[in-house]
Amino acid sequence: MKIVIIGGVAAGAKTAAKTKRTLPDSEVHIYTKDNFVSYSACGMPYYIGGDFKNWEQLVIRSAEEFEKSGVHIHIKQLVTKILPKDKKIFIKNLETEETYSVEYDKLVIATGAEPIMPEFTKINSDKIFKLRTLDDGIILRNEMLKANNITIVGGGYIAVELIEAFVKNKKKVTLVEHSQYVLSMLDEDISALVQDYILEHSNSLVKIINNDIVSEVQDNEKFLKVITQKGEEFETDIVVIAAGVKPVVDIAVDAGIELGPTGAIKVNPRMETRIKDIYACGDCAEKINMVSKRPSWVPLGSTANKEGRVCAINVSGGDENFDGIMGSAVLRYMDFNISRTGLTEKEALRFGYDVVSVLITKRDRAGYMPEVKNLTLKLVADKSTHKLLGAQAVGSGDADKRINTVSMGLLRGTTVEELIDVDLTYAPPFSTSIDILISAAQILKSKIG
Repeated sequence: MKIVIIGGVAAGAKTAAKTKRTLPDSEVHIYTKDNFVSYSACGMPYYIGGDFKNWEQLVIRSAEEFEKSGVHIHIKQLVTKILPKDKKIFIKNLETEETYSVEYDKLVIATGAEPIMPEFTKINSDKIFKLRTLDDGIILRNEMLKANNITIVGGGYIAVELIEAFVKNKKKVTLVEHSQYVLSMLDEDISALVQDYILEHSNSLVKIINNDIVSEVQDNEKFLKVITQKGEEFETDIVVIAAGVKPVVDIAVDAGIELGPTGAIKVNPRMETRIKDIYACGDCAEKINMVSKRPSWVPLGSTANKEGRVCAINVSGGDENFDGIMGSAVLRYMDFNISRTGLTEKEALRFGYDVVSVLITKRDRAGYMPEVKNLTLKLVADKSTHKLLGAQAVGSGDADKRINTVSMGLLRGTTVEELIDVDLTYAPPFSTSIDILISAAQILKSKIG
């Protein structure tokens, strides 16, 4: 059987490797327009910041290693068309401009996501950058080292990680964000805490312009001039676009493959599209939020790897489901940790839940321990069913530890009362005798009545 995979980063590489292990006699091919396969895109901000010096550490498995295992890698090859009835794809060699076709028995679309590029990026400038591929990361680090003033457009996860990277290298950073605060995917009371921390712990190197967008960028050869919609004007050496991403679905749409309401490829739990023998996984595929039971699209490397595994099992003739996500995520700014899972309060209200929430700040371990830190936790629940809906945590303490506990609870439909009864571990170096998670649940119970 010949399995062809379009895209070779997280989901595509995972599908290829597991398929070859499961079906050793199969013929497995990855076609990618990139120069690399199987690398940690999530690690690129930390390479840019200098947490480690060698970009090759981001490569999980090289093309040569794949070839030795029997998986055939075709880099700099752009898939331009899928013909489902003929079970054939058309490919353009980006080095020679040659076009050719390849047949398949089963096809996996793992084209990922790409940055949303604002209109002003269409100017002819070599000082505007994005961060999608490993090549982008290598280039951006080199350009960052030469710059003094850097502008970031957008305020999501990648933007916050890049602020850290640039500040660590003593660069002045201006961030322009259309929302009131950075990290608009969180509730405002949480994202406000994140933004305040960034501004207070950046040695005056960071300026954040909120409720505004960049309308124009002028390249004056020596520097860029940035103009915002509200009339702010300033000079910068480079501009980095971090204004969100969108699923890469062009060839899928052209082939008649159905998209879901999020704009990503619609798949069933087996990662199958509506067209026989065509699968999709990773950032190009739609997911289901296991709390709201609604279609969702949250592009994360952890999810892409899980989907790639499930896809490979089913491509190989097995039977495995990927049931969905809860939007669980974690990031940091210096020693300030930010984590979430499930629904935010604003999402829960939008979906029609009878929402009740609590926001508390507490020490993350015994107060007499030298490493004690503060942690702020927000719990969201449904008042009518008492079920947990989501949680967010920020602070210098172990935010993700509490969020991971809630994530498991969401999977099981845990109520506020059941969370209170959870037997969490305790010792002074690790938590308070009544953990912040239990304290929050107790307050939430009193609110529910």
